[in-house]
Amino acid sequence: MLTRKQHELLLFIDTHLRQTGFSPSFDEMKEALGLRSKSGIHRLISGLEERGFVQRRHNRARALEVLRLPDSGDRPENAPARQPRTLNVIKGDFSQRLPGVRTGDATSSVNLPLYGKIAAGLPIEALRDSGSQVEVPVAMLGTGEHYALEVSGDSMIEAGILDGDTVIIRRTETADSGKIVVALLDDNEVTLKRLRKRGNTIALEAANPAYETRIVPAERLRIQGQLVGLLRRYH
Repeated sequence: MLTRKQHELLLFIDTHLRQTGFSPSFDEMKEALGLRSKSGIHRLISGLEERGFVQRRHNRARALEVLRLPDSGDRPENAPARQPRTLNVIKGDFSQRLPGVRTGDATSSVNLPLYGKIAAGLPIEALRDSGSQVEVPVAMLGTGEHYALEVSGDSMIEAGILDGDTVIIRRTETADSGKIVVALLDDNEVTLKRLRKRGNTIALEAANPAYETRIVPAERLRIQGQLVGLLRRYH
């Protein structure tokens, strides 16, 4: 039988995988379960592994696979009625065509412009439209204009973003602190990082301990979009 925390974590991981295509980070799992340290998450995942509910893919960062969900015999007694916190996904009305988007089947998918590669490591030259497109499920998008980018680099692996992934970006010039954004530096360098606002400066945080946080004056940076989804192909 699962403990209450194991049951809650398993459901959270499964929901996150279904909504995003990748497993949640340890920080996200810690926050969802209200734990104070990541060590508690490690113990819960090990317990779920031993019972055959999840499997870790050790050759990939943040790669958890749910093998099965609990049946009635695996549910803990007096399990809380509330569900674990899920990733906030923006939903919108798609009765009208999205700006800049050419639709395929309007009820299932749209074609977004693919603007080439974006660095998830060191910044690269500002992106230019490659003329390519990528088909994206409508359920991943909210209102507004969206575009796609191919990730180059490994600095966001602990956020579940791997080299070669395709990220879906909602075009915006503003974002809350803590969001993953497309950041344009000095009008010629662009990168994908987590945004942290610190007074008159902006910190661009990597999700890989091998990379340092870059802190720049706010006036040197322009936000060009916010991450809303991710596509991944397995070869």
